[in-house]
Amino acid sequence: MSISVLVADDQAMIRTSLRLILEDEPDITVVAEARDGAEAVALARQLRPDVCLIDIRMPRLDGIDVTRALAGPGIADPLRVVIVTTFGLDEYVYGALQAGALGFVLKDGDPTLFTAAVRAASVGDALISPSITLRLIRNLAPVKPSPARRPDPPLTDRETDVIRAVARGRTNQEIAAALFISVSTVKGHLTAIQNKLGARNRSEITAWAWESHLMPGSADQWSSSR
Repeated sequence: MSISVLVADDQAMIRTSLRLILEDEPDITVVAEARDGAEAVALARQLRPDVCLIDIRMPRLDGIDVTRALAGPGIADPLRVVIVTTFGLDEYVYGALQAGALGFVLKDGDPTLFTAAVRAASVGDALISPSITLRLIRNLAPVKPSPARRPDPPLTDRETDVIRAVARGRTNQEIAAALFISVSTVKGHLTAIQNKLGARNRSEITAWAWESHLMPGSADQWSSSR
């Protein structure tokens, strides 16, 4: 069955490029395009696509507001949102993650990342460009809203391994292969991790991993950016 996608960007050229990239794949169909955030919210609520590919900065409503409206806290039946961003707009990414975005893709990155991110989001998985994660650590520490919460009950060693893999943008299949466990076991660990952290999705798990200095070099990154 084809994955339905809504593309939202205020630049017609970008929308056309994304449509061409996505519809070159036999299992992906772009069902609508939106020129601004308000139109994106209206179309997404009307059509309920499998994935919403949303530009971080648009007229009327920006990508953070769109994400919050479609996937934020209190949304009874949230949609799956992937944020599209550029190197110059990283200050918005943390807010989108907090608002419920599943993944992030750079506009000037490898085109295959768009299709990979859409496929991942369609099954509740996530794909986050590694360079976005690194830039979040360097640039967004001063606006980090609160200290990382402590898991309750404590994480197991295997759950910690899974969290690190998620924070590196690995899919469930990649985590299973790396840890020599089944995909269903990975999903079980993720459910336990989300319950312990109070995280709604993989993006919030990723944020917690970096905020908690769980990733190699993250403590230095946080302190050097202050």
